[in-house]
Amino acid sequence: MDKEDAILALAALAQPTRLDVFRMLVAEEPAGVPAGEIARRLAVPHNTMSTHLAVLARAGLIGAERHSRTIIYRARLDHFRELAGYLLKECCGGRPDVCAPLISDLAPCCSPVEADYG
Repeated sequence: MDKEDAILALAALAQPTRLDVFRMLVAEEPAGVPAGEIARRLAVPHNTMSTHLAVLARAGLIGAERHSRTIIYRARLDHFRELAGYLLKECCGGRPDVCAPLISDLAPCCSPVEADYG
């Protein structure tokens, strides 16, 4: 990942609805969520949601797959992993003891609980 890709991804996430969408899609991996369902859950008009989804897709954070007449959106965790790696590459000036708490917080923390996207 280069600086421009990182800026594009961070800018896409720097908006409340798009951040909520991305968090929802991460929580719904690997199944994904249909576009209409995303709009319904977040109470956003379909045309507005379409714009938000396009911004996230251009930033490489989500991908879409057509199933008949439905478009299923999924988080592109590989791209997000690259973004996190880019941000942490020079972590703490090579002092792992300083970075250890941050890395620990990034460890998998998934549990089957209801997510709050708002």
